[in-house]
Parts: sequence; structure tokens; C-alpha cells
Amino acid sequence: MNTAIHPAYGPVVFRDRAANHAFLTRSTMTSEKTVEWADGHTYPVVDVEISDVSHPFYTGNQRVLDTAGRVERFERRYARTSGAAKSGR
Repeated sequence: MNTAIHPAYGPVVFRDRAANHAFLTRSTMTSEKTVEWADGHTYPVVDVEISDVSHPFYTGNQRVLDTAGRVERFERRYARTSGAAKSGR
């Protein structure tokens, strides 16, 4: 890669503070904060709000939406009355 146009690509620790989980990978992201990893080296650390450990889709805590109930409620709320339908409104 041309160093003049591409950002530096190196090891970075991503930390999910909500789930108390961290993983080491390579990225172009940088950070002023650092953390000492299990291998004894110090790496930049990026705090993330959601990772695969805390995301509802991956953990199985995903909510199922009752779309049929929503449609029925919409139809009841905005259903035309028989008088309005006859008058052309």
C-alpha cells in the first residue's frame, strides 16, 4: 500500500464495556487510549457500544414484533365508516 494515501493498518483492541468483552484485530482505527493485552504488548483500544457478545440478534434476546396486531390496530383506527364510503369521502 502507498503510505502517502492509505492510513496505517495495525493491531487494535476493540472493547465492549457493556459485556466486559475485548478482542484483538487489525484495523485502521486509532485511539489515544491503550491497554496491555494478554501477550504483554500494549495496543490502542477502541471502546464500542455493541459487539457480537452484547447485540440482541446474536445473543438470542431479540424482540419479535407483532406486525399482524399492528396492522389490525391500524385498520380499526383508520377504518372508513359505511356512511363515509357511500358519500365518496
